[in-house]
Amino acid sequence: MRWLRRTWAAWKRVPPAEELAAPPPPSRHQPANVPRQYWAFHEYLEHRYAQTVVLTFRDIEALLGFALPTAARNDRAWWTGAVTSADRHAEAWAAARRTATPNLAAQTVAFDRAP
Repeated sequence: MRWLRRTWAAWKRVPPAEELAAPPPPSRHQPANVPRQYWAFHEYLEHRYAQTVVLTFRDIEALLGFALPTAARNDRAWWTGAVTSADRHAEAWAAARRTATPNLAAQTVAFDRAP
């Protein structure tokens, strides 16, 4: 029965607060042009095999860890416009070789693999 107690103790172990707060380790190759706050989102799109990945705004926010700006919910240009030096959010999907097609009414974005 000792093995059961040891297994139970390991199973219910609660990680220390610093483990919970620590960001996930970066992958082996983080593209230099993708801002750090968008790495998880970029990695998700990079590792999807589907030709088209459709995500809701809520899914994207869960991947990012923060809320999308108001412009993302109201303006198609935020998703399809040119990247500015001030806000390089589009590099997350551009570096994953995807293009974004938003449907603002449905609050979804289709990320198609670029040819």
